[in-house]
Amino acid sequence: MIRSILNGHNLYKASRQVMSNKGSAGIDGIAVQELICYLDIPEAPKLFLPEGITEKDIQTRAEQLDEFERNKVQIIESIMAGKYLPQPIRGVEIPKENGKNRLLGIPTVTDRMLQQAVHQIIYPLFEVEFKSGSYGFRPKRNAHQAVLAAQRHLNEGYNHIVDIDLKTFFDEVDHCIVLQLLYRKIKCPLTLRLIRKWLRAPIMINGRLTKRRKGVPQGGPLSPLLSNIMLHELDKELERRKLRYVRYADDFSIYTTSDQAARKAGNDIYLFLKNKLKLPINREKSGIRKPVNFKILGFRFVSTYQKGERGQYQLVASEKSWKRFKQNLKAITRKTAPYSFDERIRKLKEVQRGWVNYFRMASIHGKLKDLDGWVRNRLRYCIWHDWKKPERRRKNLIRLGVKQEMARSWSRTRMGGWATAQSPILVTTITLNRLRKRGYQSALDIYLKISPRFNEPLIARPA
Repeated sequence: MIRSILNGHNLYKASRQVMSNKGSAGIDGIAVQELICYLDIPEAPKLFLPEGITEKDIQTRAEQLDEFERNKVQIIESIMAGKYLPQPIRGVEIPKENGKNRLLGIPTVTDRMLQQAVHQIIYPLFEVEFKSGSYGFRPKRNAHQAVLAAQRHLNEGYNHIVDIDLKTFFDEVDHCIVLQLLYRKIKCPLTLRLIRKWLRAPIMINGRLTKRRKGVPQGGPLSPLLSNIMLHELDKELERRKLRYVRYADDFSIYTTSDQAARKAGNDIYLFLKNKLKLPINREKSGIRKPVNFKILGFRFVSTYQKGERGQYQLVASEKSWKRFKQNLKAITRKTAPYSFDERIRKLKEVQRGWVNYFRMASIHGKLKDLDGWVRNRLRYCIWHDWKKPERRRKNLIRLGVKQEMARSWSRTRMGGWATAQSPILVTTITLNRLRKRGYQSALDIYLKISPRFNEPLIARPA
């Protein structure tokens, strides 16, 4: 197996995958985009030149940082001899929605490529056994499929939900259990030794090295696979108990027909996680939910209220998702943001398209319409602010068709910018059609174009 991993074709494929995923640099400071400097492939710089990096940059960087290329044979020999030592991983804290921080572990570019090479060889061995209720980090499976599966369970009458939140899952994974599960499929001692060294590689946080005896560092190519291998045991236990469930990475929920069944399932799975997998549960975030109080991957459920139908639910975006979306739009349309109008419109389209594409299955027609009106007023506010001086405002208003006397009076108004943006003078001059000519596209237009079958009013759309 180790020879297949270190095969030249497999390493080259791994390098291309690592480069496509980009990512931050490890403790060695080498960016993923510079991985091409290490490849012993003459045609690579011409064919796959990273954006923003010239051939001269690559030549200079390669001369300085060609560690992998010059020591390629030595690294492979050390792996074959079982003497390879991974470099420490770089610890980076990113803020979470609840105000806390999430610790990411970023391997060096060399270790990242080697991990990807291992992943490409061992993944097919485990994928064939993964259960249909698992949707995270798997090919041809995504969050939308997980949400639709949850909706299907609810509409079939399984509306008592056991919502379980694993406490800092990636930091609590037991190395011994993971390695035992790997040994069932991987009989190559060198491969297992390599994975064990990656698991136990120290992490550098603020210049200090910290030993690791448990946990899988988020940020490495192997981490998603190892998490699925670990939680595959949970999937098997749920199926053995004939329970309906949906799992996306470490987020999972169980669906039952009664409160009693939900309590029994929750207690049994709690004991299984505690005793068998040694994974703690966040009791504050876990519990038995009704569909209207349940959230999954940014979505929540509401009743359809259709005549003659009961117990049917449809998707809407959660309040937290709306809040985060509005904050992003607000940052782009802030009057003091250093953007030109065209750049502001471009960024606005990117954010709107990404958010609407993710929530295209939800009934968000009405809220998007209201949000678009608010965004357009903010754009008018930005335009009014950019005009700055009264004389320039007067001339621009006249150019937009306002009479001279009215243009003069409005150009010297003492109203605030936000109040002026919502006033008839700007609403009737900086119209929707004029904004569209400058490239503006509303989120509702994107929604209607992306997902025409989901744009009916909330009360009328079938589940």
